[in-house]
Amino acid sequence: MSTTSTSNEKLTFSWFVFGLMASVTFVGILSELVPSGILPQMTEGLGVEESEVGFLVGVYALASAIAAIPLVSATLALNRKTLLMALLAGFAVANIVVGLSSSYAVIIAARIVGGICAGVMWPMIAAYGTRLAPEKNMHGKAITVIMSGNTLGISIGLPAMTAIGLTFGWRSVFMVLGAIVAVIAVLSHFYLPEVKGEKLSKSNSPLAVLKMPSIQIVLLLTFLGVAAHYGIYTYITLLVELLGFAGGIGVALLIFGIGSVISVIVSAKYIDAYLRPMIVLMLGVGGISMAMFLAFNGTIGISHVAFFLWGLAFGPLVTMFQTAVSKQVENAKDIATSVQSSVFNLSIMIATWVGGLLLSQFPTTGVRHIVYLSLGCFILAIIIAFLSKRTLQPSSMLSPHS
Repeated sequence: MSTTSTSNEKLTFSWFVFGLMASVTFVGILSELVPSGILPQMTEGLGVEESEVGFLVGVYALASAIAAIPLVSATLALNRKTLLMALLAGFAVANIVVGLSSSYAVIIAARIVGGICAGVMWPMIAAYGTRLAPEKNMHGKAITVIMSGNTLGISIGLPAMTAIGLTFGWRSVFMVLGAIVAVIAVLSHFYLPEVKGEKLSKSNSPLAVLKMPSIQIVLLLTFLGVAAHYGIYTYITLLVELLGFAGGIGVALLIFGIGSVISVIVSAKYIDAYLRPMIVLMLGVGGISMAMFLAFNGTIGISHVAFFLWGLAFGPLVTMFQTAVSKQVENAKDIATSVQSSVFNLSIMIATWVGGLLLSQFPTTGVRHIVYLSLGCFILAIIIAFLSKRTLQPSSMLSPHS
């Protein structure tokens, strides 16, 4: 199957392709975050500390951060579909190994393999999608649709996987996830279009991208925004316990997910025209949610609104910053998004590690300290985004008819 030449045909075809690509990001985010939803069960089952289960998220992110730039550069010339098939195979094997193993060391090794696959997948699939978009000013929309799998994975997939883990045991979660990845791989083989790779040169090298001031600003915003969200999200079950949240983790994740889905739907329509206002707004909403957790603790109603606002801010997180970095370069989108993805995952790793340290040093107030840290990151990111008018102004804003 191949893309057709006319814009209308390509648009019709692309919606199906983007949906299939969204299923890849759906399992990609689940592969990373499922330990967060079943943290108590894994802690008990493996006989380890809570921070060690949190480390399974952190080490995955670290592997992604380290692998992204060199491996995306090394595989740049490969056919995009062929590369994606290899990555899906890696995801499937990594999850099944975690589901079968009783050794913490082996599980860490499997998580590293999954993280490496994710490090290549996230930037590659975003660039893959933009090359299938019929028009340049639809790149943000294409990325939003593809990355909606990230939001749906968190809003629908993670609660579902958490429910499976609570009902059938935490190992079943990884086995089911591995099977879902295998099904997606089969569908991708038959329906995703072939797209050739490109040669690596000095003009599209990671170093050339990193030298661009506009890219540096987006990377800083990525680091702060991701740390603000994931520092506390990794330990969301502990936050729910601290708040004494009415309804427990299931209701918290559901409310969070509803907010995420709403914001993704809105961002798909407006991200290309209003990138900077959206980034500032979403960072602000995230900061407000953290402040509400701190000020009102688990007050029924208010804490539920706080989780909704947090989900609202979280939904377009990946999309906003990948779109921002993609708009800074004409070519080398794979490389630019790999650098951004590396920073994204490095931020998750650092935030998770700092969160674990706070939990160890302050057993009774550690979660609250993490919320304070997230609030601080949100505030700093808001200031930078507000001042970065030139960097975050998309080309579509220059003409209302573009």
